[in-house]
Amino acid sequence: MKGWTASDIPDQTGRTAVVTGANSGLGFVTARELARHGARVVLGCRSEKRGAGAAERIRAQAPGARVEAAPLDLADLTSVRAFAAEYKGDRLDLLINNAGVMALPHRRTADGFEMQFGVNHLGHFALTGLLLPKLLEAGPGARVVTVSSFMHMLGTVDPRDLNMERGYRRWVAYARSKSANLLFTHELAHRLRAAAGVRLVAAAAHPGYAATNLMSAAPKMEGHRAKERFMEIGNRYFAQSPEQGTLPALYAATGPDVRQDDFFGPPLQGLLRGSPIRSARARWTLNDTAGRGLWAASERLTGVRYEALAN
Repeated sequence: MKGWTASDIPDQTGRTAVVTGANSGLGFVTARELARHGARVVLGCRSEKRGAGAAERIRAQAPGARVEAAPLDLADLTSVRAFAAEYKGDRLDLLINNAGVMALPHRRTADGFEMQFGVNHLGHFALTGLLLPKLLEAGPGARVVTVSSFMHMLGTVDPRDLNMERGYRRWVAYARSKSANLLFTHELAHRLRAAAGVRLVAAAAHPGYAATNLMSAAPKMEGHRAKERFMEIGNRYFAQSPEQGTLPALYAATGPDVRQDDFFGPPLQGLLRGSPIRSARARWTLNDTAGRGLWAASERLTGVRYEALAN
């Protein structure tokens, strides 16, 4: 995959993708490039207005693109269930679990979960489970790609305190939610391997240091203009572009040699910038016991069970 770029994406004609958080940043670029290469793309966005605007921008930048927006708030399981129930596609080949929040002040989702764990992991766990029948029907080439972060290295999931009720630390909460993304991928991949005749692949990716509005969202929410400005300077002078940052997820979704539980990102020696490679990951994200435990807790908390993969 040396030097792999978006121009290397194979033809996606006849395929359908759902991309969460697709109205801006990495999600927007992911959706645009999949559409540019022939896929029909559904943009799952919290704001209907911003989602519709993103669809229009994609059509302008990629003439002939087949895109549509649908409301999806991953901080509200009622919205997640509604999105899945109202999904109108005849098929679903790609689910890109991209949406996320980073280092927010303490907040809770509509269902009472700590916001970062609730949005970054539980919302996507529920969405994937609810869309699983469509993904399993799609046949060869179908994939679930979950976007994690290299910052998962800063903290593992604590099964005794999933919602950080023993003391909230925003960056630890973020790291734990990103570790949860990788543990989810690990356990999903294990269950897909064990299911006879299933060709769906679960993989993960991280963007490295990419310039998006994710970094400045928390300072803006708190009114810390100095911190917001600091993040903006980092994005401008040190981060790679969203176009470059989305390549690992695009490779995980469309690359020819993607295997169960693969994790892609830019090279560490390139300061988390550059073309995608198979990425290093924390050992705890490959722990079978932890993966099973998080899966069971996620089923209990969301009420979503992966019946098609039940052992």
